[in-house]
Amino acid sequence: MSKLNIVITGSSRGIGKAIYEMLKDKQCHIVGHSNRVYADQPDNIIGDLAQENAPKPLWQSALDKCDGRIDVLINNAGIFDPNPIDIGDDIWSENWRKTMTINLDAAAQLCRFAVQHWQKSKFEGRIINIASRAAYRGDSPHHWHYAASKAAMVAMTKTIARAYANQSIYAFAICPGFTMTGMAEDYLNSRGGDKLLADIPLGKVAAPSEIAKIAAFCALDAPPSMTGSILDANGASYVR
Repeated sequence: MSKLNIVITGSSRGIGKAIYEMLKDKQCHIVGHSNRVYADQPDNIIGDLAQENAPKPLWQSALDKCDGRIDVLINNAGIFDPNPIDIGDDIWSENWRKTMTINLDAAAQLCRFAVQHWQKSKFEGRIINIASRAAYRGDSPHHWHYAASKAAMVAMTKTIARAYANQSIYAFAICPGFTMTGMAEDYLNSRGGDKLLADIPLGKVAAPSEIAKIAAFCALDAPPSMTGSILDANGASYVR
């Protein structure tokens, strides 16, 4: 079979960049996505997922770069902005909307386009959604919206898996705890890193490359019977 065509949102840094580099090393054709062009990702697609109409042209651009065939979609793009309950009502609502638009709505639209693509083409397809430990454990008082978006992403993944497994369309979600990206590092520093690390039995946060290994396995090697699996990577800080 020819190279797999894989689309990764939020591929410019952190977990997304680690996934991009790992799959590139496995001789896949990767189409990355970010808000601007990156020289080390030649097939990079620019798109602002805070805009509600962004997913459709992003998907079409990806199809064009992949000669009409996409094999794997990895929804990684997300934000983790604080949203304290004591700010103004309008600001709180706007922060909630923006997080849901990027973290959930864009991923849902892309999943929908992917499922329709595979149904029409009869290709096997795989979706990997990067969720969070927060989907099950919750998050800080300033991050209701983030936890809610990731819990919904997990439920969506399970639903896709159940609905389309008999059409060779498979779905997985990965739920990292803290991962040493710029986003998490800022949060750790603001909340007292030592105290948070004490809550992780492993004694350290995950490296992006660890999450990338799980994503690569789901994209390339996970057997079909694993569809619907939610894979934890949180150093035993939350064991289900």
